[in-house]
Amino acid sequence: MEVSRSAEVIVRAPVRMSGRDILKFIDEHRAWIEKHKSKMEQRLAEKPQVKKLSPDEVHALADRALEVIPERVRYYAPLVGVNYGRITIRNQKTRWGSCSSKGNLNFNVALMLVPAEVLDYVVVHELAHRKEMNHSKRFWAEVERVCPEYRTYSTWLKEEGSAVLESVTGL
Repeated sequence: MEVSRSAEVIVRAPVRMSGRDILKFIDEHRAWIEKHKSKMEQRLAEKPQVKKLSPDEVHALADRALEVIPERVRYYAPLVGVNYGRITIRNQKTRWGSCSSKGNLNFNVALMLVPAEVLDYVVVHELAHRKEMNHSKRFWAEVERVCPEYRTYSTWLKEEGSAVLESVTGL
């Protein structure tokens, strides 16, 4: 059971569980549901309204990203000790970047709206995938070697990133 970001209650149950047992479970956990639903509704009420960028503004960001991000990749690739393929800028709803098994790198246009250190962290993160295509201890050690403050930037993305993505994607 969970309370979504939009304060909806989501209940998952085994296929064979009877409707009566599901309702009983919900009733037994009513206090938990109300507590978490209330917290989420309060967060929603306090959430500042995000200004949505126009398509022209997003296009301008993409043009800027095509200049800035490849420059950052060129800077960090030798520090990570890797090569890479194509660099693509996308307007994605949830991802900041990705790295394909062929070494092609994708970055979100919304990175143009984050602090420079956060952008650099995402670049290092994706380049580190050229060594480790996973999020193992070795992967994170590689990220930390090049970007010792990566935890701070990762936290920034978790706490502030959704508003940035929302302004660009409109969702």
